Amino acid sequence: MTIHPVRMNGTVLGVPQTLSYFEKMQDRIAGFITRHSRISGEELRRLTMNTEELVLDVGTVLEGERAVELGLIDSLGSLGDAMDSLYGMIENTEKRYAD
Repeated sequence: MTIHPVRMNGTVLGVPQTLSYFEKMQDRIAGFITRHSRISGEELRRLTMNTEELVLDVGTVLEGERAVELGLIDSLGSLGDAMDSLYGMIENTEKRYAD
């Protein structure tokens, strides 16, 4: 899994409004990730801005097991495992609404 900050290609004006735009976009993305995972905003920001682990300036690369430990994803598995999990969630939702 690769985690990297918001970037833009092309001509970018180095003015406060541009920096503010980047910060707002980064905050929106981080907010989405933290709402839909178990990683804290502080830990996500640390990974995003960590320059010691950048690989070819692509971002912080995490092995799957590390992503699970950090709470970015729930588990590792195959597409079949994902489908089984999805069907389980659907069944739980149907049972909840049936009661």
